[in-house]
Amino acid sequence: MEVRLKRLLKKSFFAVFAIFFAFSAFAKGSKEYVTQEINASERCLPVFYENIKSRWTFKMGYKDGVDFNQWKKDGLEKARELIIQEDDKTPFDMVVLESEKRDGYTAQKVVFNISQDSRVLAYLLVPNGKKGQTFPAALMLHDHGSNFAIGKEKMVRAFSSDKAVEKILKIKSNKEASIEAAKLSPESRGLYEKIKNSKAWANQYFSDLYPGDELAKRGYVVLSFDALGWGDRSVKNFSTGSQQSLASNMFNMGTSFAGLIAQEDCRAAKFLASLPQVDKERVACIGFSMGGFRSWQLAAISDDIKAGVSVCWFGTMKGHIVEKDGQLKGNSAYSMLHPTMAKFLDYPDIAGLAAPKPMYFIGGDKDAVNPNAGTEEAYAKVHKIWTAANAGDKVKTEIVPGMEHAFPAEQQKAAFDWLDKQFK
Repeated sequence: MEVRLKRLLKKSFFAVFAIFFAFSAFAKGSKEYVTQEINASERCLPVFYENIKSRWTFKMGYKDGVDFNQWKKDGLEKARELIIQEDDKTPFDMVVLESEKRDGYTAQKVVFNISQDSRVLAYLLVPNGKKGQTFPAALMLHDHGSNFAIGKEKMVRAFSSDKAVEKILKIKSNKEASIEAAKLSPESRGLYEKIKNSKAWANQYFSDLYPGDELAKRGYVVLSFDALGWGDRSVKNFSTGSQQSLASNMFNMGTSFAGLIAQEDCRAAKFLASLPQVDKERVACIGFSMGGFRSWQLAAISDDIKAGVSVCWFGTMKGHIVEKDGQLKGNSAYSMLHPTMAKFLDYPDIAGLAAPKPMYFIGGDKDAVNPNAGTEEAYAKVHKIWTAANAGDKVKTEIVPGMEHAFPAEQQKAAFDWLDKQFK
């Protein structure tokens, strides 16, 4: 605690000094001028970034003593204005392409209109049950990870009905498997690489589990789809740098990369809630990393979502605008940047618009992507907001000791146990 206090005081001193220098060095009549005004060649900030941060007021953010209902009404109107780019009521027109029986549920490949522009492939998991039975449901929101080859396959186990592919996946020698994979048809080789990639992702971040399949085993209808730029909605050699071109062109067309992702998440939530197997009063969203950002955002702006779990992406805007933070990598952040949002609402304000819905925020004290100081500050604010909504017991926040940027088995169980209790 003492060490943290010293660090905070040190940062405060440098911030005040930077502001003082900015106002004193360029006083009227000074001959001084800048000779370098960018702090680095990568993860770039203007050298005066602390000055800008000091002027942020988040003028529509939650303040102690405000009327919660009026604040939420005004805040939601502004958040939706800045995030949702256009109203879209295109019929979903779902078609099932393929099904396979799994442990207590059926996995389906389905296609539906996620917008008036895009008809997408998604994975839908439906628990075994009686005719006409309805189940709770969850929209599984995948991460960024700079891995664009897969999206939905990060959260739900990929289909693997190709016998030749299945045979090669059982080979333990990587060298021998690669030799055999080279003999496959281009289509089968693509499937092999996708499944191999998916398994490696589950191993690295999810304790060799697929969170979507784990929920389906518990009796949830599960939906997962690719955000624009991932999986079936990407292109060969698409990279983190490619996002700059995509995002810039979308800005030029009067929309944004982040806005389109958010709007499609809302549409996917509405699609899931509309399914006959789903109890529309028990629809949740669950996401990891970028999916964690998408989860609290979606819980706030979508009336179809009734509860949310956000894993490993939370904090304050100021807490993320610090040197070496992952968001400053730039290209990979476009999927979460809404122009001019900082004038009005901070991240915990947006998340707080979900109140009084049940929300569970999970972070790790070893997570290099989310600075703990910003996460703790954001947690404190959402607790204030949920308390103001007379729902203090409906928000849960946790920073797990020793947990890195991951959603391991222990935290999956904790999250799903919590969700079961909300939907009893």
